[in-house]
Amino acid sequence: MKELPLAQVYQVIEPGPVVLLVTADNSRANVMTMSWHMMMEFTPPRVACIVSEANHSFAALRRTRECVIAVPARKLAATMVKVGNCSGAAVDKFARFGLRTARAATVAPPLLADCFVNLECKVTDTRMVRRYNLFVLEVVKAWRDPAQKNPKTLHHRGYGRFAVDGPVITLKSAKP
Repeated sequence: MKELPLAQVYQVIEPGPVVLLVTADNSRANVMTMSWHMMMEFTPPRVACIVSEANHSFAALRRTRECVIAVPARKLAATMVKVGNCSGAAVDKFARFGLRTARAATVAPPLLADCFVNLECKVTDTRMVRRYNLFVLEVVKAWRDPAQKNPKTLHHRGYGRFAVDGPVITLKSAKP
C-alpha cells in the first residue's frame, strides 16, 4: 500500500451520479451541479445532500425547503460542467446554457426537460445544515423520460475528470 493524500479521498468515494440541483427563490430559478449526495432510505425515498453556503442555491434551499434533483445523461456532460463553473448569482444559467424546463407537480423549481430523471423534493431535516451544510430531502414525486433508453450517468472523479456508467451486471440478491 502507498499513502493516499487526504485531499484525494473524495475522488474514490463519490457514491453516485453527478446531478443538477434546481431551486427557486422569489420566482427566480437556479441550477447547480452537485455530486455530494447519497440515498438514505427507500420508502419514502430520502436523499441527503451537501450544498455549501458559498453556493447561490444554499439560501434558496434553506428558505424554500424544496428543490428538484435532475439526473443528466452523458449527452449533457459539457453543459453540466459549465453549469457548475459559474454562479447563479451572476448568470441566468437556464438562458445561457439553453436548459429546457417543465413545470413540476408539487414544488416551485422546474424540472429539467433534457434530464432522464427528475425528483421533486422537500427538505425534511435541517439539523445538520449549520454544522455540515447537509440537507435531508424526501422525494415526493419522481419523473422519468421514457424516450431516453439506457442513459449513461456521469460520476465525478475529481478535477474535471468523470467516469461514465459501464456495463450492468446482475447478481442474485434478496428482494425486499
